[in-house]
Amino acid sequence: MELPMPSSPNLVALYTITRREVIRILRIWSQTLLPSAITMTLYFVIFGRMVGSRIGEIAPGIQYIDYIVPGLIMMAVITNSYGNISSSFFGAKFGRHVEEMLASPMPSWVILAGYVAGAMLRGLIVAAIVLAISLFFTHIHLYHPWITLLTVLLTSLVFSLAGFVNAVYAKKFDDIALVPTFVLTPLTYLGGVFYSVSALGSPWKEVSYANPILYMVNAFRYGLLGISDVPLGVAFVVMSGFAVVLTVVGMALLNRGIGLRS
Repeated sequence: MELPMPSSPNLVALYTITRREVIRILRIWSQTLLPSAITMTLYFVIFGRMVGSRIGEIAPGIQYIDYIVPGLIMMAVITNSYGNISSSFFGAKFGRHVEEMLASPMPSWVILAGYVAGAMLRGLIVAAIVLAISLFFTHIHLYHPWITLLTVLLTSLVFSLAGFVNAVYAKKFDDIALVPTFVLTPLTYLGGVFYSVSALGSPWKEVSYANPILYMVNAFRYGLLGISDVPLGVAFVVMSGFAVVLTVVGMALLNRGIGLRS
């Protein structure tokens, strides 16, 4: 059933961009949703069952497989939110669709919000899929539902905006793969997904606190399991700060047409 069309021109434009992104995600679900489901299933089997059975409890009453569930969900949210908007917006830029949007009366915030909304939706869908898969391997204890939801929304927002900035500066399709490969992947693996940062020695423990993904993973872990390696307030300050800065950068890039107008 179709959603009712908004009456405001800006809302119509926002609805149209978001709807197009959603249709794109669902039309090529084998590329946008299925890979994460398969990858995370392998993580649960290898790290959760095989490795986790040898590690046992990583915290009082918390098995290793329970501990890595929040991190794996965050990993899926980060990669999918970032990858969706970077590929989609760069494709629009490559096909000169962005120039038509910039030449229209459509405000810059509508363009940014439409693409970000689509990327966030993909991140949330994948998060739900990974969470459902995890139920086949362990039981989830949702201690703080609102913290869990707010964390996943902020994380998805941050990396959707980061993917947008990457897409704006990218000059060829290879450029949108550089950041995920050489920046996101190392930061994610070193962000406390598979281990507790408190177990690290100096100076690696101190270095880890400079990794923003560490705060996102631990805030989400607190929401699901009630434990965290970092103060919850600091985690939300970090996430909110990145969201504000990247929003300002994204708007500035659109308003100035940097990398968008030929």
